[in-house]
Amino acid sequence: MGVVNVTPDSFSDGGQWYDTDVAIAHARHLLTQGADIIDVGGESTRPGAAPVTPAEEAARVLPVVEALAREGAVVSVDTVNAATAEAVVAAGAQIVNDVSGGLADAAMAGAVARAGAVYVIQHWRGTPETMNSLAVYDDVVAEVCAELRDRVHQARAGGVRDHQIVLDPGLGFAKNAEHNWTLLAHLDALTALGHPVLVGASRKRFLSGVVPPALAAEPLARDHATTAVSALAAQSGAWAVRVHEVAATADAVRVAAAWRAHR
Repeated sequence: MGVVNVTPDSFSDGGQWYDTDVAIAHARHLLTQGADIIDVGGESTRPGAAPVTPAEEAARVLPVVEALAREGAVVSVDTVNAATAEAVVAAGAQIVNDVSGGLADAAMAGAVARAGAVYVIQHWRGTPETMNSLAVYDDVVAEVCAELRDRVHQARAGGVRDHQIVLDPGLGFAKNAEHNWTLLAHLDALTALGHPVLVGASRKRFLSGVVPPALAAEPLARDHATTAVSALAAQSGAWAVRVHEVAATADAVRVAAAWRAHR
C-alpha cells in the first residue's frame, strides 16, 4: 500500500504531493514501483495535527481518487469522516482506511456497510492532539487486541460484514516506541483475531531508534528501517504494509513470500 498525502502538513513529506496533478503523478509512480494499493489521505494525523473539515478533505482527495480509479488502480482513502468515505467510494475507492476505527464518526460503520467497501479498523485512543498522553498500558498487546475486538463488535452492529474488515494496530497512535516494537513482535496475536492485518510503520518516529543518530530526526532517513519492518511483518503474516517508499518494500515482501514458500 503506497501512501499519497494530499496535505500541506504531512510529517513524512512536508506537503510535497499537495497539488492534485503532482499527487496523481506520484501515485502512478508508486504503482510502477509495485504498489498494489494507493492510500490517499487529505488530513494529517500526525501528533498535534489540527483537523480539517470533511468538505476540505473531500476537495483534496476526490480528484485524485477519481483519476486513479478511472485508470484501474485499487484506491484506499485514509479518512475518519463518514461523509468523505461515502463520497470517495462513489468516486471509485475500494477501501476506507479509518485511523479512528469508527470512534471519530459514529456514522462511519453504516456508511461503509452501505458502500460494501473494505474497512480498515485501526486502534486509536484520543485524537492527534491528545493521543500522546494516552500511551499508557499494562499489557499493550492484550489491551490493543481487546480494544480492536470492541471496535469490530461496533462495526458489526453498524452492518459491516466480517469479510470487509481489516485490522491495524495503530503504530504511533497513543503508543511509544516500546509499545510499537512489542506490537510488531506479537503480530501473531493480532492475526489471531481472525481478520487481515495492515501494518503502518513507515517513517514513524519510533524507527529513529534504529537509524544512525545523526539522521534520526529526518523521516526519509527511516526508509531502510521501514523496509526491514515490512519484510518482517510480511513474514509474520501481515496482509499489507503501508509505506511511502514502495520499490524496496515491494522487493522485501516478495523475499519474505519466497522465504515462507520454501520452509
